[in-house]
Amino acid sequence: TSHAAVVARGMGKACVAGCSILNINAKKELISINDIELKKGDFITIDGGTGEVFLGKVPTIEPKMSKEFETLLSWANKIKRLGVYANADTPEDAKKARELGAEGIGLTRTEHMFMEQDRLPIVQKMIMADTKKSRAEALEKLLPMQKGDFLGILKVMEGLPVIIRLLDPPLHEFLPNLEDVLVEVNILKLKNADPDELAEKELLLAKIKSLYEMNPMLGLRGCRLGLLYPEIYEMQVEAIIEASIKLTKQGVKVKPEIMVPLISHANEFKPIYKKARKIA
Repeated sequence: TSHAAVVARGMGKACVAGCSILNINAKKELISINDIELKKGDFITIDGGTGEVFLGKVPTIEPKMSKEFETLLSWANKIKRLGVYANADTPEDAKKARELGAEGIGLTRTEHMFMEQDRLPIVQKMIMADTKKSRAEALEKLLPMQKGDFLGILKVMEGLPVIIRLLDPPLHEFLPNLEDVLVEVNILKLKNADPDELAEKELLLAKIKSLYEMNPMLGLRGCRLGLLYPEIYEMQVEAIIEASIKLTKQGVKVKPEIMVPLISHANEFKPIYKKARKIA
């Protein structure tokens, strides 16, 4: 039931959650469990299935489905009445989902693509843009990246539906932590740092504060973000359509579906729908 375990599973990482006796000293880069102490660079081996953690490196093998499990799934497929879709944000996730019998992708979270280290600086530049033109320039750089993401997932899921959710989280999630930047600004002031560096950091702080919300789960996110900054959704829809057209020309049968997140009223959906149809 741990969300940390669910996220780790999606990343293909072993995870043991609820380690209440684990003590982490981030500053000293030490971990202690009772009288056992581990320092940065020490090896441990994690068994996410049993919840065991071993000291040192333990020989591992690639997991695979047993013949018995495959037989059980084949029996289930003969009498099933419900289909199973999977979450997948990368072609690798989609490939694994298909291998395990998924009949489609029920949710592709595009915000995870924006978090990739090679594009996060571009996303931040887009957020910091003070004009529509400069925001469009940043989005233009993101377009081929998004198109590449969708090309990979749609190709792997040939013939099966793929539901792609447009950007959902609030923009502040792509910026540094408010408290961290506030500390950095104060340190720069105390050290009489370079004025240009300080001005740049203060500008970032001002933007983070302007995006701050008491309850970001209900605030400027989802379709409301798409209505305020329509160029973001326009870029994503264009990337989905272009990827679909390219694969179709290659003879690959694709079934993309676009999800507009957090719709609470028809009037929120109508302008986004019309624009998406126009782009298509």
